Amino acid sequence: MKRIALALILMIAAAYGLQAQWAQGKGKGYFKLGAWHLNTDQHFTSSGEISPNVTRTQTLVSLYAEYGLGKRLDVVAYVPFFAQATRNSITSGTTGAEISPGEDLNSIGDIDLGLNLNLHKSDHWAVSTRLLFGIPSGEDQGGSDGSFQTGDGEFNQYLSALVGYSFNLPNRIFYAKAYLGVNNRTQNFSDEMRFGIESGLGFFTSQWGVSAGVDGAFSGRIIAANPSVNAGIFYKLK
Repeated sequence: MKRIALALILMIAAAYGLQAQWAQGKGKGYFKLGAWHLNTDQHFTSSGEISPNVTRTQTLVSLYAEYGLGKRLDVVAYVPFFAQATRNSITSGTTGAEISPGEDLNSIGDIDLGLNLNLHKSDHWAVSTRLLFGIPSGEDQGGSDGSFQTGDGEFNQYLSALVGYSFNLPNRIFYAKAYLGVNNRTQNFSDEMRFGIESGLGFFTSQWGVSAGVDGAFSGRIIAANPSVNAGIFYKLK
């Protein structure tokens, strides 16, 4: 149970996994204030099977940025400046008495830095690949029993492929995206296969918009087996 909590958060959350549609272009950027939430009552065990656990939640509020270094290459930064981990109280199924009280931990989360490379761009479609490096800036052994985590205490490398599609509506732009990636983890954490989808709608101005998405793991070891959700507001520097 100790290492489940942050595998909850650091499922390379969709809070930053999909953000922009394609490479920004030199001197251009994409900036997002986002929130990500996971409520989980089951996890993948060390053998890859799904097992129930005490309900835990993870919440992140973050800043995300992409800035174009060239026509096809962007630098990427993800900073979860607020991270919260909670656990429900444990009660006896026989007497209803509280066995263990609920608890929470608040801190900064793990920061990610990386690069995004555009592979293809047309009027509606875009394909890119991304490499992120995880920095263990969060708390990995908090709470009364050391099981509360807003960071996983390990350096990881995450490689993914992203596909995006967009089209114009009257005075708006709609987009949808999907990704598939592999997260290489250290400190005895299992590697992960990650997937996610996201859609967004631009306002009457093309520089502001909102987004929402879902993210999850379809296999893993000692990580949450429930999907997460995310939402945010973004600004495009042109």
